[in-house]
Amino acid sequence: MATTEAVKAKTLLGECSAEFLGTFILILFGVGVVAQVVAGGLGNHDSIAWAWGLGVTMGVYVAGRMTGAHLNPAVTIALAAFRGFSWKKVLPYSLAQFLGAFLAALVVRWNYSEALGKFDPGHTIKSQFVFSTLPGNGSTELGVHMWGGFRDQIIGTAILMLLILAIVDLRNTAPAANLAPLLIGLVVVGIGMAWGTNAGYAINPARDFGPRLASLITGYGGALKDQFGELYFWVPIVAPIIGALVGAALYDLLIGRFLPIADEEEEPGRVPEEKTA
Repeated sequence: MATTEAVKAKTLLGECSAEFLGTFILILFGVGVVAQVVAGGLGNHDSIAWAWGLGVTMGVYVAGRMTGAHLNPAVTIALAAFRGFSWKKVLPYSLAQFLGAFLAALVVRWNYSEALGKFDPGHTIKSQFVFSTLPGNGSTELGVHMWGGFRDQIIGTAILMLLILAIVDLRNTAPAANLAPLLIGLVVVGIGMAWGTNAGYAINPARDFGPRLASLITGYGGALKDQFGELYFWVPIVAPIIGALVGAALYDLLIGRFLPIADEEEEPGRVPEEKTA
């Protein structure tokens, strides 16, 4: 007798819903901790790095079964370029990720409105980096300008993408599927602790532009510019995409092409590697 349990096929709407909610969770933790440290005076750089990593881990656990949890347009584009992920899904996934980041940042902005208003009544560059990244984290003393941030974001995202592929590659020493989100979160913690000075380690276009837009429409008139008055919003969008492509190319060039072809099916929770015809 046929089983009465219905088998639900994944739909693009369901996948985008998962990407939306996973990114939403990521930003609640990430932007929330920066607001707490900056406006509330609780915590430090280490708590920021750990909360971002935990946000990534929890976001991947939320969306992992449906999509593998990209949570990052740069990752989605790199998977399409190097892993046969459907190009038709790149735009819907990216829009879902941006929307999740945008709405989560609005929640943080609303919840911390009193603390932010007390800390920075004019909603200036002093607290702008709660929501979006800046060269040198808003400092003028480090001498890091727009192109320094651009370089930094290429390097940081290349590291991220290379290590994601290493972790989820079943041909390599991949962890059990339920541990992959934790390890990817630890990668983000490490990047935050080692590569956070020059540009705030956005390493994700949705993570930066979604909250940047949320701050722009809620009182931060200078959100699209950096502390030097240069138009900066495009840097954490373009540079991470380049970096993710570089990281994926390096992994395949130096590791992936030497590994045996895997016979195993993909496991739940991994970044999907869609089969092509």
